[in-house]
Amino acid sequence: MMGGTLSGRSDTTGQSVDDLDDARSAAEDFVDSLSKGMSVGEVMQFDNHYYAEVVGADGELATELLVQPSSGAVQIEYGPARMWNTRYGMMAAGAWGSGRVTAAEAEEIADRWLADQGDLTADEAEELPGYYTLHALRDGALEGMLSVNSTTGDVWYHSWHGQFVDMTEAP
Repeated sequence: MMGGTLSGRSDTTGQSVDDLDDARSAAEDFVDSLSKGMSVGEVMQFDNHYYAEVVGADGELATELLVQPSSGAVQIEYGPARMWNTRYGMMAAGAWGSGRVTAAEAEEIADRWLADQGDLTADEAEELPGYYTLHALRDGALEGMLSVNSTTGDVWYHSWHGQFVDMTEAP
């Protein structure tokens, strides 16, 4: 199934998700239903939902997921994962062409954008198909996330997450 658009797909377990381990399990079930060889990387808890990275069979980041705490529903994340992802989102098949913005340039773009938002700075850019996602930091502590389009340099702040709570790296 992977390789085409997944932007509208959503699965639900019908069970509440109470912690990072439950969120990882729900995300893994979703990923297993999509394609063999993919896995779940970083999982984060925000006060609105959980977030998870999907790692492709090639070891590269593939897309991003949201897991709803009350229902266990898992879906492709809003925003860049659906709109800018040139492999698995609405822009599948590389409709925007190859990226021109490097990871270093994405970090500079994000830092400039975040400077207008207060005392925020960008962490290291993580490359996904068609865009980069970065953690927004305040005094070195994770505050939120934003993405930079790898073709246009446009910035999209992930305002839907709410406040950061906790995270776990890939197992």
